[in-house]
Amino acid sequence: MKKGISIILRTLMFSSIVVMTALVVFGIYKYAYLKGYVDGQKSADEYLTQIFSGVDATSYEISKGEEKPTVAPTQSVRKISQNVTWGGVELWEAVNGKRVEYGVNPLKKSDDLCTIASIRLNELLDLGKLDGHEGFGNMTERRPDLKWIFEKYGTVAEFLAYGGLTPAETVGLWDNTLGHKKLLNGGEFVWGCIYAQNTFSVAIAAY
Repeated sequence: MKKGISIILRTLMFSSIVVMTALVVFGIYKYAYLKGYVDGQKSADEYLTQIFSGVDATSYEISKGEEKPTVAPTQSVRKISQNVTWGGVELWEAVNGKRVEYGVNPLKKSDDLCTIASIRLNELLDLGKLDGHEGFGNMTERRPDLKWIFEKYGTVAEFLAYGGLTPAETVGLWDNTLGHKKLLNGGEFVWGCIYAQNTFSVAIAAY
């Protein structure tokens, strides 16, 4: 009888030890999993913050008899590596590639619009930040010699971006907000030109 009780007690103790060990192992696993998840999320957030800190993209339209900002003007200041080697040609190809993906016509290059894009890019480079489309909105006043370009088209729109370290990343900035997305999926736009340097990007589109 005593031997039977002893066996039962040993069995219970062994079972308790197994259960306790399992709970400890599970607790350690759960802690490690949660810590890894949190640390991973934190690292991802820090990486995205580093990549997109100061990144900016805005758009602005001028139609005949009407001016309307499609996105609230914003400004950003960010030191960008001078080693950025891509420019307007690469960004132009990336934009038209995305337009084809969306099933709309690629933009046709317009020398008239290139004049505006070139002027605007140089203004932003001199300023060192985006200007909230101020220079575009008052261009016909500052440059009456260029007013005929705006009168030639029904609508002329400016799309700005700053901080995208590759053409694809810059296209992604425009693609992720409704106002800028029109540059990529707006089938109404027929003509365009893009200038870019040191991650400052100016796209002018018209119809």
